[in-house]
Amino acid sequence: MNALDLAYILLAGVSAPLWARKRREGWPQRMGKVGPMLSGRAPTGRPRIVLHAVSVGEVNALRPLVPLLTPEADVIVSTTTDTGLARARALFADTCEVVRYPIDFSWGVSRFMDAVRPDCVGLVELELWPNFLRVCRTRAVPVCVINGRLSERSFKGYRRFRWAVGRMFRSLEVAAVQDDAYAARFVAMGVPEDRCRVTGSMKWDSWDVSGAAPGVSAEASALREALGIDPARPLIVAGSTGPGEEALLREACPPGAQLACAPRKPDRFEDAAAALAPCARRSTGQRGDGDRFLLDTIGELGLLYQLADVVVVGRSFGDLHGSDPIEPIALGAATIIGPRFGDFESIVHALVEGGGIEVVASGDLRGRLASLLDDPDARGVLAGRGRACIAGRQGAAPVHAGLLLDLARRGPAGF
Repeated sequence: MNALDLAYILLAGVSAPLWARKRREGWPQRMGKVGPMLSGRAPTGRPRIVLHAVSVGEVNALRPLVPLLTPEADVIVSTTTDTGLARARALFADTCEVVRYPIDFSWGVSRFMDAVRPDCVGLVELELWPNFLRVCRTRAVPVCVINGRLSERSFKGYRRFRWAVGRMFRSLEVAAVQDDAYAARFVAMGVPEDRCRVTGSMKWDSWDVSGAAPGVSAEASALREALGIDPARPLIVAGSTGPGEEALLREACPPGAQLACAPRKPDRFEDAAAALAPCARRSTGQRGDGDRFLLDTIGELGLLYQLADVVVVGRSFGDLHGSDPIEPIALGAATIIGPRFGDFESIVHALVEGGGIEVVASGDLRGRLASLLDDPDARGVLAGRGRACIAGRQGAAPVHAGLLLDLARRGPAGF
């Protein structure tokens, strides 16, 4: 036990009334008890790479990367949240070990590393914990950030404590970041310039946009039938909504249009249902006969996007700093987003520049939704430009794969 462990214990005790309200699973794994990795598999002699993705968004970013790594390395995907773990298992359980990332107590991190024995670690976007990085440094395991981003808001917070966190940034072997603005922030936090590379975002690589926009799949049709959505009437889908946004969208929905909302977090399902009432809820299994629908399940948002005439990307009208807009655009939906998208500034700015998304203030939302629903040609142009923008920015995943394989093959002696 070290001084940082004691600080964590004190903080956990003080904050217990907050975090103890939510039920959390997998406490043994959270304490590093993940068991021997690759159990039941013959030793491969190949390099072993840990990819850590905090939650669903970061896990989804790994979709184009993992298939590039698994032919040449043993890959372990770790996640922090329950939803991230479920998503990682759905995507990668057939090809990778999927485990929980340990809480940053030194003993838990050591147990985790004893079981996993990685040759290198790739942290998706940014997830720096001092005990984890210290143990990796002690064991000469190179750590890099891939798909790195550091929003202006987060940068301001980190910069205030640069004296305490700068060592963590300096310890990175490489920071492979999404754009020049993020690179400047990583360097300002202590990453040496020669270790910081602009490699683009793997989120662009997650979708095949080379042909025509995909149609409505059988699974999406089944979801439409289950919810009772009328295919003859226009449908607005609001994805990853945050507090207050369901009520905002209900007021902004033009007459005659249907509205389906999918809250970002499961603990908001009841609040969203109240804001949309009366509404059909996916979790009840009952078809609706109105024009308001709530997707209160996990893993089906992509199906709902296939049904949309217009998509509104949530968490962008309040103070939650946005959600990833790439998926609905890749699926062929005309997409708009609110003005608060700081966590996805690079992606949104690229799409705006390419004419592939519209940024709409809350006061203008009703009018813009009405005009888009009345103009299918405008919707088609908006969606088409968005898909072209995605296609033009693909290619980060192979770069990240090469970087990780190079670090893993060097091993401890090369670090």
